[in-house]
Amino acid sequence: MSLLDKFAAQRGLSAHLAEMGSVAPIATPMDAIESATSATIGGRRTVLAGTNNYLGLTFDESCRNAAIDAINTLGTGTTGSRMASGNYSGHRALERELADAVGWPSCMVFSTGYQTNLGVLSALADTGDYLLVDADSHASIHDGCKLSNATTIRFRHNDPENLDRRLARLGEDAKRALIVVEGVYSTLGDRAPLKEIVEVKRRHGAWLVVDEAHSFGIFGQRGLGLSEELGLLDEVDFIVGTFSKSLGGIGGFCISRHAELDLLRFVSRPYIFTASSSPASIASTRAALRLMLDGRALRERLWKHAERFYAEAGRLGYQLGTSTPCPVAALVFKERDEALGLWNALMEEGVYTNLMIPPATPAGLSLVRISLSAAHSDEDIGHIIQALERARG
Repeated sequence: MSLLDKFAAQRGLSAHLAEMGSVAPIATPMDAIESATSATIGGRRTVLAGTNNYLGLTFDESCRNAAIDAINTLGTGTTGSRMASGNYSGHRALERELADAVGWPSCMVFSTGYQTNLGVLSALADTGDYLLVDADSHASIHDGCKLSNATTIRFRHNDPENLDRRLARLGEDAKRALIVVEGVYSTLGDRAPLKEIVEVKRRHGAWLVVDEAHSFGIFGQRGLGLSEELGLLDEVDFIVGTFSKSLGGIGGFCISRHAELDLLRFVSRPYIFTASSSPASIASTRAALRLMLDGRALRERLWKHAERFYAEAGRLGYQLGTSTPCPVAALVFKERDEALGLWNALMEEGVYTNLMIPPATPAGLSLVRISLSAAHSDEDIGHIIQALERARG
């Protein structure tokens, strides 16, 4: 067996996907991007319904102008890490603004959301500590656990009682346990039972990280996430998130009510050994954050789309990942080719979505995931629903 023979399964999957449609469903090539919700794919104008662009800020004029000004004054990149020459005033200002938004003392900005979980979890939890992780967590959380020297314990998805039992087995060591959950799980669009998880955390004296990647900008009066929506900011120890969804940029952050977070700058390898975010990314993110914090109208529009979509998809007989409306909507199938068939049918109707198939999904499910945006027009949502109806035949 040679070095590359182990990829035979992936080679077979790639060939099968190519046979099923004219446009690649994985890493779909986009020929041109026309707006936050429109692109040309395979020569066809297509409504983008799979981009995580929840507030639709990627083409906002103030965000674009901020990025352009930053390039003109600071150049295209920092060419150094935050611990070396890449620590610009904009990076520090963004950290202050994020921390101030929550009312907490400290924040660290990372170059990507993936690196944020790697950098935070591997630095917070060391030998003798425990990471209690929801089984359906994002790959970056599981990879961050692998990078740490802590003992990782998975608990059943969205099951506070299972978490409670696992913490109870740790006894006094539960005070060295860091619980990691997501506000909204990106695969099925379901929310964490955060109030119950906080009760378990409090009972055992453990610590809590909430990854708000898919809930930041969406929940709460100021868009700070599910923790804000449920009035639990005083109970959460660390909030992590990304700039690449509601804020329309790239990068990630960790905010904490513990000032010791700042000390992670000296030990977090994914923070120390990575070039810092470009000035343009930081500038556009700062502009987007201001819009998000004052973005009640954007959130109202987004939730109106979500409620309409869930009602119509249910009427058409689609199985959704969760019954509670969410800007993340997963259409669930038992067989991979059923999901692939719908994905291709929607592309034929000019609607781009996300195909998610095993092994990247929980419980071996196959999904077509739709991400709604405040930038979608009512006509866009109608077009997506009509495409789903025609795909049903």
